Amino acid sequence: MVALWSAASKKAHPFIDDEGQGERERKLREVYLKIAESWVIEDETGRVVGLLGLLDQEIGGLFVDPAAQGAGYGRALVEHAVKLKGEVTLEVFEKNAAARAFYAHMGFILFARRNCDETGHMLLKLVRPVG
Repeated sequence: MVALWSAASKKAHPFIDDEGQGERERKLREVYLKIAESWVIEDETGRVVGLLGLLDQEIGGLFVDPAAQGAGYGRALVEHAVKLKGEVTLEVFEKNAAARAFYAHMGFILFARRNCDETGHMLLKLVRPVG
């Protein structure tokens, strides 16, 4: 799961220095994977290609192997989160245009904005209302 997160993060966040490694990787391994309700999705060969981390009704992380993006795995994981939790929220970096387009297509709307203390980049808080 850490390798999948690292590859997906590096592709999604090229604007963050050392993304997918170092301190951010340590936090994923030692904190987030331990506290999140984690779900994975496999391809037809049984290889894990997607990871969803839920923190109550917040999608704390959604990562799809770059080689498997566009095949519906991210959509399936978001739909799973909505089925389990109803209304869900998440944060996405403003500079991550591909993810923002994906989330808009999935029915998420802008709720708030804040500066990320860790990276200095703007985060958008999105919500996907029920219905």
